[in-house]
Amino acid sequence: MAGIYIHIPFCKQACHYCDFHFTTSLKYKEELLSALQKELIISKGYLQEQTIESIYLGGGTPSLLSAQEINYLLDTIYTHFSIASNPEITIEANPDDLTKEKVRELRESLINRFSIGVQSFYEEDLRWMNRAHNAQEADSAIKRVQDAGFEDITADLIYGYPLLSDLKWINNIQQIINLGIPHLSAYSMTIEPQTALASFINKGIQKPMNEGQSADQFLILTEMITKVGFEQYEISNYAKNERYSKHNTNYWKGVPYLGIGPSAHSFNGTSRQWNIANNSKYIQSIIKNEIPMEMEVLTESDKFNEYVMTSLRTKWGIDINYLNQNFPSEFMQAMNECLPKYQEEKKIKQEKNIYTLTQKGKLLADQIASEFFTTH
Repeated sequence: MAGIYIHIPFCKQACHYCDFHFTTSLKYKEELLSALQKELIISKGYLQEQTIESIYLGGGTPSLLSAQEINYLLDTIYTHFSIASNPEITIEANPDDLTKEKVRELRESLINRFSIGVQSFYEEDLRWMNRAHNAQEADSAIKRVQDAGFEDITADLIYGYPLLSDLKWINNIQQIINLGIPHLSAYSMTIEPQTALASFINKGIQKPMNEGQSADQFLILTEMITKVGFEQYEISNYAKNERYSKHNTNYWKGVPYLGIGPSAHSFNGTSRQWNIANNSKYIQSIIKNEIPMEMEVLTESDKFNEYVMTSLRTKWGIDINYLNQNFPSEFMQAMNECLPKYQEEKKIKQEKNIYTLTQKGKLLADQIASEFFTTH
């Protein structure tokens, strides 16, 4: 099984915290869509005829596309790839795009899952982030999608920023619970270089983020959401009744995927490649039947470290038997040296041959993974 990701690099406006590749100009949308279709055709051999079980339209803001434009891309995939009988087909959407008419249009498309960028149900927080939607739209968009008959819905929330008191955060979580959707993704606000938020903080216009606040709100979230039947299957992702995101779960499990569009990444098990993050240059290159990308062939130590980093974030954890069967024993030297300390500190737990992080350990996931990395 494999997946396809399509990057739609258009947004109405720039969120202050975002460092993804996008443009607020739709001037070359038609040319870009043609290039995406052509890249799909050029790249059809990349996944070696593996069956596609997940398709993800991300960005940017894919919900800026019409249902007709979305079907144009999906029809190309169905024509040139082998598709599973019941694939997960997700579209990222901003609440302000999900009008009654737009949702009705999408009901006629192949889209069967929505990832809705709520971020907050508070007006002042949305303005602080420079989001395009308002608080009322954040709530009504989810209800509108539900009313149209869609059940597979996830929403994004952000925590750990100065405006977000614990009480407001609790109310945001409760609103998600009340809406009855089966999946939630929640992320700590991070400061990425070259973003407006980073500039504001450097100039003293905005307060820096507080790690203690972020940790506290992470624990509040996990306690609240798991009490009502959600399972934390990855550090930032929660699902009811095993309604996991197939697409993202495959990323964490090392399943191959093809990335289409400017800045999109691809992985086939032995190498990674990424397209140029420039719309004009991307289009011109695809016109010449050339994919404007760079490639990195993964070493055995790269594969080991990636497995450790991604697996440790999930409920499935690190499988020691898998490591023993697929990597030299010396790769596990650093891990074996660190494990007793983290087990004693109750940051890692072991069940048979599987190591997973405790809630305490999840607060230090990146640090722990980096200490387990091999340098061989």
